[in-house]
Amino acid sequence: MHKIAVAVLLALMAGPALAQDHVLGPGEEPKEKTASQKAADDRAERAYQRSLNNVPEQKPVDPWGTARGDDASKKSAAPAKPVVKQSSKAKSGSTAN
Repeated sequence: MHKIAVAVLLALMAGPALAQDHVLGPGEEPKEKTASQKAADDRAERAYQRSLNNVPEQKPVDPWGTARGDDASKKSAAPAKPVVKQSSKAKSGSTAN
């Protein structure tokens, strides 16, 4: 019974492998295409090129725009000026020890 089950499993696994199209081996030349296959390839290539021309131009995308917010993206265009803060001791002029 065990041998029969193994034989059935091997047959089930071999079925899809045998159903595949022929894969070219090393040194094997592909078959020449017929005129109708060449015409179909040309039509497919023209349709592909037409579909590429139908894609609208995309504006630049800022993936972090929602994290920064709308104001930050506008402010980042101008160079940031460093802010120098003086300590409160320097402002008051006191020299407390």
